[in-house]
Amino acid sequence: MYKLQQPPLLFESSRPGRSTAVLPGPDVPDAPLDDLIPPEHRAAEPPPIPELGELDVVRHYVNLSTLNMSIDSNFYPLGSCTMKYNPKRNERLAATSGFGAQHPYQDESTLQGILSILYELQSILAEIAGLDAVSLQPAAGAQGELTALLTAARYFRERGEKRRQVLIPDSAHGTNPASAHLSGFEAVTIKSDARGLVDLADFKAKLSSDTAVFMMTNPNTLGLFDPQISEIAELLHGQGGLLYLDGANMNAILGIVRPGDMGVDLMHYNPHKTFSGPHGGGGPGAGPIAVRKMLAPFLPAPLVARRDDGRFALDYDRPHSIGRVRSFFGNTGVLFRAYCYIRTQGPDGLKRIAQHAVLNANYLKALVEDVFPVPHEGRCMHEFVASARNMAKDRGVRAMDVAKRLIDYNVHAPTVYFPLIVPEALMIEPTESESRETLESFAGTLRTIAAEDPEVLHAAPHTTPITRPDEVRAAKQPVLTWRKA
Repeated sequence: MYKLQQPPLLFESSRPGRSTAVLPGPDVPDAPLDDLIPPEHRAAEPPPIPELGELDVVRHYVNLSTLNMSIDSNFYPLGSCTMKYNPKRNERLAATSGFGAQHPYQDESTLQGILSILYELQSILAEIAGLDAVSLQPAAGAQGELTALLTAARYFRERGEKRRQVLIPDSAHGTNPASAHLSGFEAVTIKSDARGLVDLADFKAKLSSDTAVFMMTNPNTLGLFDPQISEIAELLHGQGGLLYLDGANMNAILGIVRPGDMGVDLMHYNPHKTFSGPHGGGGPGAGPIAVRKMLAPFLPAPLVARRDDGRFALDYDRPHSIGRVRSFFGNTGVLFRAYCYIRTQGPDGLKRIAQHAVLNANYLKALVEDVFPVPHEGRCMHEFVASARNMAKDRGVRAMDVAKRLIDYNVHAPTVYFPLIVPEALMIEPTESESRETLESFAGTLRTIAAEDPEVLHAAPHTTPITRPDEVRAAKQPVLTWRKA
């Protein structure tokens, strides 16, 4: 089997005297070194810097780039993360000089174009959610969660209510309890029932006048839509609590149902998942939140407002606001890409996105569930969670072995071991972007892997420069600098 060679480090390729460019000498006198760097801050010797020609440098980085997996080069069935294709037209539009060259400290009179787009985006996101007001400030989905719970905390404080608890399903994203704790609440876990849905009896038993918020993901992380949501909302509202929707899986219900119509009071969006913004590379960069009218006064300031004369302005006059959660207006680059995506699709297109996401997931599930069983029966939504439990029991092949082996077939692994309530979980999300041929090819690959020799799988991947690193040791004892041998 072909195996890639580990590319040498730049230090290892270095040859004395080689350089990328020959620059003329300075035409001003050198400043004394002590004036530039005080002696106590200087090393005994200059740090070693690789010496290479330009062609060596270019080839080094191009070859490294071919080792990366990306949505532009590989199928990415990464469940919950929704790694779908990012249309290049949105990238080009976001890079136009009229947009990209603006500065947030410019006078508002010179920012009317971008402010009008942000104002329209606020209105669009409110309409999709079926809610009343939107803040574009949060910098990611997790910060959107935190911002929403801080907004809820301020709402109860203004009402003189000292509610302490946030109820969270055991299938929730790990950010949910983290956001609850950071907002000053106690996280209380609600069990899932045999169907993978909220255990209504456990919910009723733990719901009380001390409940501030129930954080619900719907469809949930098992890829299942919980039809009990309206009943849950009614019970919760009867105790004066708020229903929060983790909007991570909105791409399954776009244009089909609105969270606000189901009783949701506040939610966040993940533009990188729902509206195809850039994903990764340091973070998605945006996590807008939508809320009901009674929560709007507490949203982060400023919001983009339209004056009576039709011009746009930043509204800082919000005395009950929780304050800023991010600089300036939010990450306008990501938000603008989301705006372009929504306007390109239109209402009918957004609905088709959800329909195709659900169709692709159910088709792929049907192709593989006889080999990788799906513990929770019934139609899934945009993703499903299969299990390698039988393979682990019968042949010693675990979900991680399957994930590592997929790399040899030029496919990124699905999410493994999450949610925790499914043993040997393989969380698979094909997204609406993928073709039938890609899904059938991936299903064939999974079936091939399931029949392979366990020893082959235990040692996978075989085609990469590094095969099975000790991931626990790497996390605990990282080596982040090059050391000369």
